[in-house]
Amino acid sequence: MERDQALAIVREYVTSESLVRHMLAVEAAMRHYARLFGEDEAAWGVVGLLHDFDWEIHPTLEHHPQDGAPLLRARGVPEDIIQSVLSHAEHTGVPRAALRDRALFACDEVTGLIAAVALVRPSRSLTDLTPPSVRKKWKDRAFAAGVNREDIEQGAKDLGVELWDHVDHVIVAMRTIADQLGPAGIPPSPTSQSSP
Repeated sequence: MERDQALAIVREYVTSESLVRHMLAVEAAMRHYARLFGEDEAAWGVVGLLHDFDWEIHPTLEHHPQDGAPLLRARGVPEDIIQSVLSHAEHTGVPRAALRDRALFACDEVTGLIAAVALVRPSRSLTDLTPPSVRKKWKDRAFAAGVNREDIEQGAKDLGVELWDHVDHVIVAMRTIADQLGPAGIPPSPTSQSSP
């Protein structure tokens, strides 16, 4: 599947620019990891881009992302991509069998935490954000309270990457598309808006 086809699906179903920017951030992180692991960067990116495409029409865990799968099938999205999208949500019961599935789970939640930390820094930018800055906010459960830190830890572990190296990789990836992520180069965190 081509990126422009995936982006057209996103634009068809998503009106929230903050949600689009979240999916762009996850796409960038997925592409980064694909390069690191010697995998198909385009295919991994498409999975990151599509993973929350149905959140606005299915904004509960009873429906997201499983009720989005038939919509993707109707648009000719390959089944392996649909399975990866389904695997990013624990409640679907779809195993994260492939490395790409584990990368999606690992990258999804952490982008929200990184965005939240960047926004409270004096520069309000990703350019000078480092893992120690994220680590300082990690233990403050009131900060970015919607971010599931256990999922972030589990995601890094399942991906086989040390947690703070993982945070660094995602920061680096998000910097590559800072111009697409909003005025400060940071996507507003959909996690803080009760997103999955």
